[in-house]
Formats: sequence, structure tokens, C-alpha cells
Amino acid sequence: MIVRISSGIPGLDELIGNGGGSFAENTVTLIYGPPKVGKSVFSYQFAYEGLRNNEPCLYISTDYGLKDMERNIANFGWNLNEYIENENFYLIDAISTISGGEVESKPNYLLASVHNPTDIMVKLGMALRQITSKLPRFRSVLDSLTTLMAFNDEVLIVRVLTIYIMRIKESGGTAIVTYTEGSADSKVENMLKAIVDNIIHLDGENLTIEAMIGSGKVRAPYNITSKGIIVD
Repeated sequence: MIVRISSGIPGLDELIGNGGGSFAENTVTLIYGPPKVGKSVFSYQFAYEGLRNNEPCLYISTDYGLKDMERNIANFGWNLNEYIENENFYLIDAISTISGGEVESKPNYLLASVHNPTDIMVKLGMALRQITSKLPRFRSVLDSLTTLMAFNDEVLIVRVLTIYIMRIKESGGTAIVTYTEGSADSKVENMLKAIVDNIIHLDGENLTIEAMIGSGKVRAPYNITSKGIIVD
């Protein structure tokens, strides 16, 4: 029997799992598409849905620091403060150290650098030990692979993703990973798709399930609203 968890995206659970959830537990899903089609918004909703249901979230951000992320999430009416304070939300911030901001590490706020994928994986291990000591079920987001590939060899980042997937699954987590379509060599894109469990494509108008454990290929229109993504 496939145990599914809710995506946090209204309409998506019904589309994939007849209302019983979207993602098979302990799988990794690639969310990809052109720029500005809602990939990060999707990530925020997935993470926040877990937090609301007492599932810790380990978020690796290569595009936004904590303050920017809090502001982006607040635009949709969601507040991270409670979950940061009770240490249910863990952030590996891989951008602030190169953007010049004054930041300080905390137990659930770890600094890394997009220039150093090895250090990101070290911080991943540190955060996973803290999270799994609390609860066996958690969520994770890696947003995004695109920025990591801009600063590093693309094939190296494929290997990093492979390690990330292995560690998340070994620890019992369910994760999503974002990537901007066309930002890497087509062979690399095919490698990314080959090592994940599920694949969802966003194009700004339609959400397409290209691969999903326990579900066939399906497409539906979606909109980005003041409450996040809604699938029709």
C-alpha cells in the first residue's frame, strides 16, 4: 500500500491520489519548468503544509536568505516565526555568505555556500541528525539545483543530488527539488530526471505529472494566487 502525504497544493492531492495525498512517502520529486512559473511557491507550500502538521522541514536554499524567504512566504499569508522558534524549520542558507549580509548561525539555521557543495552536504548531515532525533517523519526541499549548477560543474551537482536523495531517504524523509528547465545540458537534465522518483512540470499555465509512483501521467491547469498555487 502506498502511503501518500499532502502536498499543500489545493487540487493536487485530488488530481494524483484521489484526495488521499500527492507524494508517496519517502520519495523525491523534481519540480521543474521555465523561470517564474511557481517552483519556489510550490516549495513553500509543500514545506508549510508539513510544518502545520507537525512535520519538521529541512530547507536548502540557494536563492534566498532567511529574511527574504520569510518575506516571500508572508506574501501568501504564512508565518515561519513560530516554526523557526520551536526548531521545526531548519534552513541551510547557501546564498547569504556570498551576498554580503550579516548573518549568524543557529542550531536550525546553518550557513553554507553555493561555491562549496561539499559543505552543504556536511550541513545536511548535521541538520538531519537534529531532525530525526525528534520525529521519524519530515520533509525537505532543495531550492534550487539551478543556482548550484551556475557556480559548479553540472555533473558534480548531479552527484551531490544523488547523495542528497540517499541521505533523505535513509533518514525517512520526503523531498522536493527544483530546477529551471534549460539551464543545464540536456544530458544533465535527463540524468536529473533519472535519479528522482517523481517528476512534475510547471509551465505557467499547466501542471503536468510526467512521472509519479502509483499514478499515471496527467495534466491540469493551475494559477498562482494570493494563497499560493491552486490546481484546477
